[in-house]
Amino acid sequence: MSTTHDLVAALKAELKAAGLTYADLAQELGMAESSIKRIFAKGDMPLSRIDEVLRVLKMDFADLARKIADAQPLRRELTHEQEAAVIADRKLLLMAICAFSQWTFEQIVATYTVTEAECVKYLVQLDKLGIIELRPLNRYRLKVAKGFRWRPHGPVMLYFREHVADDYFSGGFDGEGEMLMMVHGQIGKSLAATFAERMQRIGQDFAQQHLADQKLGPDQKRPYTLVVGMRSWLFAAFRDLKRDAAASA
Repeated sequence: MSTTHDLVAALKAELKAAGLTYADLAQELGMAESSIKRIFAKGDMPLSRIDEVLRVLKMDFADLARKIADAQPLRRELTHEQEAAVIADRKLLLMAICAFSQWTFEQIVATYTVTEAECVKYLVQLDKLGIIELRPLNRYRLKVAKGFRWRPHGPVMLYFREHVADDYFSGGFDGEGEMLMMVHGQIGKSLAATFAERMQRIGQDFAQQHLADQKLGPDQKRPYTLVVGMRSWLFAAFRDLKRDAAASA
């Protein structure tokens, strides 16, 4: 829910965008400029006054609320409960992945054996979970950042390890634009974090490119899944060959 302070801050921004000063607003509302300044400085305004300012701006409350929602910071990670709810229903998981990829309602129904009624039902569920904000005509706004990550030991990554990893890595990774690469080595502990940050940026670059290519037609795009990982690890088949922990330090 937006606070009154959020509403007042949004009104300030809209006044500035419209080129209206406090003096202009005071004249429109039949108030003293000092009173307008005091109201905005205090950051507290009754809804009746907000409606009056919106009338001057030729906006309605829904427009203002939408602008506030769009300005809210996006989630970088879901809660354990949100992930558990998504993973509990195969079609809801599919719908969530489609939403993360910013598919339209029409694309989803045309691509998968999901009825329009089911699609609406699952979009409503994602809205209730706080993953999207459902809007009129079955449009929605993502409330998670495109580059967000699943919880490392959460329900979705557990599902990935148990049901998805083998299917994903069973491919040859030899198609157009595909690659699988394994590099082994020892590096300084301080540099490991630096490499992890670089890999994270690659994921963010991929996510940003996805957003930029939304304007392309379906025949100009192809779905890809980028999996990025790095860990200090010894293959299970080699573990019994180790002499002792000190020897590998």
